[in-house]
Amino acid sequence: MSSATTSTTTAPWRAVLTDPGYQAFMILRIGFTVAPILFGLDKFANLLVDWPTYLAPWIDDIVPGGAQAAMYAVGVIEIVAGIAVALAPRYGAWLVAGWLAGIIVNLLTIPGHYDVALRDFALLLGAVALARLAQRYHTERQRP
Repeated sequence: MSSATTSTTTAPWRAVLTDPGYQAFMILRIGFTVAPILFGLDKFANLLVDWPTYLAPWIDDIVPGGAQAAMYAVGVIEIVAGIAVALAPRYGAWLVAGWLAGIIVNLLTIPGHYDVALRDFALLLGAVALARLAQRYHTERQRP
C-alpha cells in the first residue's frame, strides 16, 4: 500500500478523533458503560455501600423477597444497561436515562436521600447527552 493511500484512509479518522463532540461521546460512552456494570456488580457484594438502604420502603413492600433480593435484580439490570451502552449507545443511553429516572423517583421518597437524587438527575442529563451524541456518531466507524 502506498503512503498516499495510507494517509488518505487515515485522514478522516484523525479528523473524527480530534473532534471535541466525538471525544465527548466516547468519554460518556465509556463512563456509562463502566459505571453501571461496576455498580451492578457491587449490588451482589455491598462493598461500596449497603445498597438495600437505598430502596424506598414502599418499593420493598411491593417487590417479592427482601430488599437485598431486589438489589440483586437491580444489579442485573444495571449490568445489562452498561453492556447495552457499550454495544448500542443510541439505545443503551436511553435505557440508562430511564433507569436513572426510576432511581430518582425511588430516592425522592426516602427522606435524607435528596442529594443523591440530585446527583442522579445530573447523571440522567449526561445519559441523555450521550444518547443525542450517539445519534450523531452512530454511522461513524468505531475503530480508527
